[in-house]
Amino acid sequence: MKVRHIVLIVLILLLGLSVVQLRRYLGDQVATHHIEVVRKVLDEQVAAWNKGDLDAFMEGYRKGDELRFYSGDDIQIGWQATIERYRKRYQAEGAEMGKLEFRELSIETLGTDAALVRGRWHLTRTKDTPHGLFTLIVKRFPEGWRIVHDHTSAAPE
Repeated sequence: MKVRHIVLIVLILLLGLSVVQLRRYLGDQVATHHIEVVRKVLDEQVAAWNKGDLDAFMEGYRKGDELRFYSGDDIQIGWQATIERYRKRYQAEGAEMGKLEFRELSIETLGTDAALVRGRWHLTRTKDTPHGLFTLIVKRFPEGWRIVHDHTSAAPE
């Protein structure tokens, strides 16, 4: 009788450990998938920017008033204010969008529906090469992963 109880307890413990390991493995797989999807959003932004397609670039941002864009001493509240800032700085007469690159990207999941992105941005333009750092918060919505917070800084030239 005692041997049966011990065997049963050992089997229950092994089953429990297996469930824990399976949950950990599946959680890692989900996190890896989310990181890949967020990376794809950023890659699509770079491709759109380099084609001069600001509207497609802005698809990476959440279209609504919850978007916050911080740069220098300015805060843009909402998608519309953010695209207007981009248009003024990069598509106005005499402005140039240039070639965009994101470097040293770090993407970290913050649960199942959010991620933190850190990295460097670099523009190559005819007359200059501005660059700097950025931090993004990206959230998952029914339409996909979208940036809801962007804090971008430029290095002194």
